[in-house]
Amino acid sequence: MSAQEALALGRTVATETALAPRPPRARFGLGRWLLPTYSALALVFLLIPIVYTIAFSFNQSVKSNISWRGFTFNNWLNVCDQPGVCTAFGNSMLIGVVATVVATVLGTMIAIALVRYRFRLRGAISLLIFLPMATPEVVMGAGLAAQFLSAGVPKGIGTIIAAHTLFCLSFVVVTVKARIASLDPALEEAGRDLYGSPAQVFWRITFPLLLPGILAAALLSFSLSFDDFIITYFNSGSVQTFPTYIYTAATRGIPAQANVIASAVFLLAITIVVATQIASESRRKRLARSTEAV
Repeated sequence: MSAQEALALGRTVATETALAPRPPRARFGLGRWLLPTYSALALVFLLIPIVYTIAFSFNQSVKSNISWRGFTFNNWLNVCDQPGVCTAFGNSMLIGVVATVVATVLGTMIAIALVRYRFRLRGAISLLIFLPMATPEVVMGAGLAAQFLSAGVPKGIGTIIAAHTLFCLSFVVVTVKARIASLDPALEEAGRDLYGSPAQVFWRITFPLLLPGILAAALLSFSLSFDDFIITYFNSGSVQTFPTYIYTAATRGIPAQANVIASAVFLLAITIVVATQIASESRRKRLARSTEAV
């Protein structure tokens, strides 16, 4: 074998060796396990209060609900036996529904005006809309309480509804505004080209397209209103909502009936979310099958 042939054979062997697949290396690194471990611990930490609430809703409590005394279904069957629980829950539901309806209607109109129309101080109004979201609730609650006191308005359900409406309005505007900005104006122009009146174009084209964003804003508003404590505490007077009732009862142990209501609200919310996801997935599969058939 000549020197040139030996050199060519060596290059061929080196190339084949370089291109040959290498056996996989056993990798063990901290980063591979750190994120899953952290996520699992965070999930457990978040679920502990919820599990505690659901578990102690079945507690056979007498005067307090701090220590476990036995399993019973009586708390679920006689949830209104504890004085004030159902009244506070009913107040929270009433305030949440009314504040949500008012905030959703006003916020949707403001969002449409800010996106579709040009007028003076439009930028300033858009900036001011974000202030309630950035303002601490204690500042907003104390400021509204001072305004009601200066105007001589007695505190009660009406002042709570007004405060919650102002608090939720910004969230509605931001949510619906994002939905409006994603719509194609050509759809509305097509409706007008077909001699549709402004009302017909809105109710038959614009409103159905905005409905998912409006519903999302309404659900967000209701959850914020139902859950609020700080603004309610400053403007409630003698009216007691479910969060303020929980705060007052926490000093002696939250009654098991309150845990029942909290557990029922949580389970209902989870059911709605799961049902929505299942319906969306089913709709997506039907659309995919229809597209494949065409």
